[in-house]
Amino acid sequence: MTLPVLKSASLISVILLATTACAQPSSADANSNNVTQSTTNSQVAQAVSAAVDKRLRQILTQAGIKTQITSIVPSKLPNMYQVNLASQLPLHITEDGRYVIQGELQKNPSKQVITETPTRSDSAGNSSKVGKPVSASVKSSMLANMAALKNMSAKTPFFYTAVPGVIWGATLEGVPFLLSDDAQYITDGEISVIENGQFIGLDENFEKRKNQSVFASLDKSQLITYPATTTERAVIYVADDVNCPYCRRLHQQVPSLNAKGVTVNVIGYPIYEASPKQMRGIWCQADEDSRRQAFDKAMLQGEMTPASASCTVDHVTPNREKAAGLAVMATPAIYREDGVLYQASFESPEFLEFLGVE
Repeated sequence: MTLPVLKSASLISVILLATTACAQPSSADANSNNVTQSTTNSQVAQAVSAAVDKRLRQILTQAGIKTQITSIVPSKLPNMYQVNLASQLPLHITEDGRYVIQGELQKNPSKQVITETPTRSDSAGNSSKVGKPVSASVKSSMLANMAALKNMSAKTPFFYTAVPGVIWGATLEGVPFLLSDDAQYITDGEISVIENGQFIGLDENFEKRKNQSVFASLDKSQLITYPATTTERAVIYVADDVNCPYCRRLHQQVPSLNAKGVTVNVIGYPIYEASPKQMRGIWCQADEDSRRQAFDKAMLQGEMTPASASCTVDHVTPNREKAAGLAVMATPAIYREDGVLYQASFESPEFLEFLGVE
């Protein structure tokens, strides 16, 4: 088995610059060359015990890694070892061999203001914090150490992972990344799991718990909810844009889903250029029924309801920013209440199976 080769050259530039659909790739690449440096090139080789080296090689070989392992050294990510591979991006793996990240680490160019190491749990995977937002003090320290990264702010979501000292984050545009809790090293890799000697994919437990944390943070009064019209059997959250054709096709199924016992919670998630203003008009409606009717008109008839002159509050953006922690790749993004993302066609029979309804 060969892990996918991940692109990491422009990660810092993505975070340094405002991420927009109109960003110039050439500018980002030039900026990246100025502020990034390969950890592999700069890392000073350190001693790893022969027992740890042998065990990690055995675990990775058994899991299907056929690429030559050139060396194993302590990683710049806390509680991990860096496994250098011939002609591939390095791996970062926990000592027990359960959690693996593939990706080049990039040094944060910001000045390190806070040098105190945050309190960490003793062992990987045993922390009750997994999938929870980082504490206010940890977030404050991380942001203090990220002054040069212009996309980072108090609104940036950060969550504890199963690896103590390794934090999951996302830009407000939903671009995910991993970083050390001192904010010194960043990668666009993702955490995979080795179980029973085999790679089983991404850390689904973390993803579920993180998404549950995001749902809990949302302002429920600013969701557009379509309640089940029979005994409730499932609840889903849908990140929707009024101009997304697939969102509109899904919306046609909402009455049928309600009749099957599915409650649908809509998160306003504008991604098209015209959508923020149009969706603000819908969310400006005076009450829940009016908002639902305006949303129906937009989704089923393409008719947008403008905001009244008296509505000066943006009711869409706050939940949209909180939902950045979902790292939505495309709309509609459909999640069960337990945080599991649906990753197939909602027009297939698998969708109802996913929801547990017939």
